[in-house]
Amino acid sequence: MTPSSEANKGVGFDAEKNDIKRTTSVLSSDSSAESISVRVQIAKESEHEIKYRTCSWQKTAALLFSEYICLAMVSFPWSFSVLGMVPGVIVTVTVAATCLYTSLILGRFCIKHPEMRDVCDIGQYLFGGSQLAYNLTATMFILNNVFVQALHVITGAKYLNTVSNSAECSLTFGVITAIICFLVSLPRTLDQMSGLGTFSAITMGIAVLLTIIFSGVESHPFGYIAGQEPLVTAIPIPGTTYVAGMSAFLNITYTFVGQVMIPTFIAEMENPKDFPKALWAVTIAEVVIYTICGAVVYHFVGNQYVTAPAFGSLTQTYKIVAFSFAVPTIIFLGALYSNVAARFVFFRLFRESRHRHSNTIVGWGVWVALVAATWILAWIIGEVIPFFSDMLSLMSSLFDGWFGFIFWAMAYLTLYPGKSKWDGPLRSAETLVNYFFILLGAYITIAGTYTSVESIIESYQAQAVGSPFTCASNAL
Repeated sequence: MTPSSEANKGVGFDAEKNDIKRTTSVLSSDSSAESISVRVQIAKESEHEIKYRTCSWQKTAALLFSEYICLAMVSFPWSFSVLGMVPGVIVTVTVAATCLYTSLILGRFCIKHPEMRDVCDIGQYLFGGSQLAYNLTATMFILNNVFVQALHVITGAKYLNTVSNSAECSLTFGVITAIICFLVSLPRTLDQMSGLGTFSAITMGIAVLLTIIFSGVESHPFGYIAGQEPLVTAIPIPGTTYVAGMSAFLNITYTFVGQVMIPTFIAEMENPKDFPKALWAVTIAEVVIYTICGAVVYHFVGNQYVTAPAFGSLTQTYKIVAFSFAVPTIIFLGALYSNVAARFVFFRLFRESRHRHSNTIVGWGVWVALVAATWILAWIIGEVIPFFSDMLSLMSSLFDGWFGFIFWAMAYLTLYPGKSKWDGPLRSAETLVNYFFILLGAYITIAGTYTSVESIIESYQAQAVGSPFTCASNAL
């Protein structure tokens, strides 16, 4: 080894040692290896133009609120109408508790492995470092996000058709929605997105509150037929099919299962150990809001007049006012999923490149192209499957079995390897629960996909909307 290489090696070692010294000085009582690793990552980013680990737990909570206080929540009245009031509430609370638990497991796993930046890194780890597992997880991850974007393209077109009295072709309204969302997707860090996330969550909360109030104060639901009062049942009405029941369950499950984004959020937190604070705050809020929205709106509009999203159950003026407050969420949440999907590909293209951390023409050019590609694909998917509730069900069945249950049950098993998973009755019971989650995830994937496809076929047969890529109005 030459003297110069020795010197270089020494410089590199000293630099890394200095990073650790600087970071350990800011660690109070927490000097675990995981915490030091996170602080070293922050120190190494300090000289870069674009810094990623900058989110406080409050900003992470804002991102989670924007993800969970979302459009899918206004499908709960429809789900309650299919399941009945009592099963609807029970399913909502049960799924919420399950997703809270699996998200806490996910948080613990990410804290133990701070080098993992997204769900694809985790998928590869869980399946023994398999590159095939990584590639398959990456494919599902990107498709999951693009499907969410497609849902927002559909809803944006619905909104524009509704407020304009279908003044333009639905394809055009879909393109307009995609372009606006594309522009909002362009910031490179989640820290820059968190402020918009807070605004999005607040306005969506107002939209839901107005929907609840308007459903109670209007004399009759939209489409009311004289003499046919809203029918509300405690249990499913006779003749409810398996396809309808499973679709309602999947709609509820989809709204709670957002774990696919959590590793990316944690990877940009200054202190990942604060993640449970953000998670608990969001979970409590979503259980209260989802249950009240589902139960109260269903109570007032009944089985005959309920729609998904629930804005369609309101008379015209109320509908437009409530729906308008959802516009920031239509734009921002779709943009957030696009941003995270594009970030995944961008980080793989520029693993150690200066383009990753600097404001270069190449870096920004590739970033803009990736974001644009996600919105083009989302628009295509949205035009092929232009049904709101069926889109939710299909997304849930394709991805939520894996990203909501199977992955995090497997993560639990890695946290307690070998005989440790059977250490005592409580640990053994918890282990059995996680094995059940693996089976539940498999059931959601197989049975859910079947029912979602059947429901889409039935929607086309019932002419609920025109053919794919149609100009026909999808106004509520």
